[in-house]
Amino acid sequence: MVKSKPIGLSWRSSTLFIVSTVGIGLFTDLFLYGLVVPILPFILEDRVSLPQNQIQSHVSALLAAYAGASVLFSPAAGVIADRVSTRQSPFLIGLFALLAATLMLFLGQTVPVLVVARILQGTSAAVVWTIGLALVLDTVGPENLGKTIGSIFGFISVGELAAPVLGGVVYKKAGYPGVFGIGFAILAIDFIMRLLLIEKKVAAQWQTNGSEAEDNPEEQDGDTGDDEDVNEEEPLLRKKEEDGYKVPEGQPKAVKAFPILYCLKDPRLLTALLLAFNQATLLATFDATIPTEAEELFRFDSLKAGLLFIALVLPYLLLGPVAGWLVDRFGPKPAAVLGFGYLVPVLILLRLARPGGTSQIVIYCVLLALCGTGLAVIGSPSIVEASYVVDMYNKANPDFFGEQGPYAQLYGINSMVFSLGLTLGPLISGSLKDSVGYGNMNVVVAMLCLITTLLSIIYVGGKPKVLKPR
Repeated sequence: MVKSKPIGLSWRSSTLFIVSTVGIGLFTDLFLYGLVVPILPFILEDRVSLPQNQIQSHVSALLAAYAGASVLFSPAAGVIADRVSTRQSPFLIGLFALLAATLMLFLGQTVPVLVVARILQGTSAAVVWTIGLALVLDTVGPENLGKTIGSIFGFISVGELAAPVLGGVVYKKAGYPGVFGIGFAILAIDFIMRLLLIEKKVAAQWQTNGSEAEDNPEEQDGDTGDDEDVNEEEPLLRKKEEDGYKVPEGQPKAVKAFPILYCLKDPRLLTALLLAFNQATLLATFDATIPTEAEELFRFDSLKAGLLFIALVLPYLLLGPVAGWLVDRFGPKPAAVLGFGYLVPVLILLRLARPGGTSQIVIYCVLLALCGTGLAVIGSPSIVEASYVVDMYNKANPDFFGEQGPYAQLYGINSMVFSLGLTLGPLISGSLKDSVGYGNMNVVVAMLCLITTLLSIIYVGGKPKVLKPR
């Protein structure tokens, strides 16, 4: 029996709606992750009754619990995404885990309950990020992946950084019900969009050849006159390039079962993953230390500590899309090198902030804004570079990687690495802040950015000509 055509099939399966749904899903994950950041110290102090000298370590542990769970579950989510027939079901399951986690955070009165809630959040994140990015690839194709991912990442990164602002402000004005009320409202919107979504390949069973041609004018047009003018040397150059990505015969069983493992031998891919790790480490470091540093320097409550994140968010909001466009236009190397290189002196300058009044608060906000500018620049080079490298392996070895390619596995690995940065960032920064102080902690983070800059010069986008063998 043929199923009846769903209501609103055209817009529910449109590229815009599918990409928007994935963007909202990833936004919800990061937003709820960051929503409680500025109020965690107050939750632990007021509801759990922890002594003041244990607050920082427990804040870092709760932030790390989320990311640790995501690290463990991301690879499995990648394998699942490449094997399931549709993406929608696991995408919805991830949302139910996030709903349960949010309820536990709202009602929890003990440290173990809060830890379990953050672990559930991390598990949801592993599923949502991996399945979501795989769904984007299914929808837009590899040729449009860079600009789409760049746009989504600009949107969701602002949400991750804006959440602490809202969390602090709303907690001050309306308490816990106000904070989590925002969370439940966003979850409701996310649930409705995921439920309405219809994947392209599912929608195809109701579409005629004619409607498909209308939806894909590039395919309908066929070859253009430009194809006839292609340089005759281009196929030879492309073949030579693809030969460098050929996978030899006789690979181990583990590589055949999880083909992305072979790609991890490539230094370009490893460097791209390092960019993701360091980006996450920086975000988590700011999340974990700005509220406590603001309380120590300026005696700020949750409201004022949350407002400090505005200085970090605004440059990201304004410059993120521009930086993403530049990555599409000029490649990921310039953004990676300039972005991480720029952050080295800026992070060191954060030590200039001192206890005091308005003048010191202004200095700290200006320094945070400078950091936000750097975060905007480094937002998209990692995923664009990683996707390009894996796409080259897939084109050179279509039979080895299977019909759907290794992209979901890549996003599972990327999610794992990003989550590892979110895990280690709070733990390392919290420990360093307690032991050597806030200024010296930022010097260590700056040195990490310096190492990343040097590796980006060498590997991102391929080695410079001066380093290539003659």
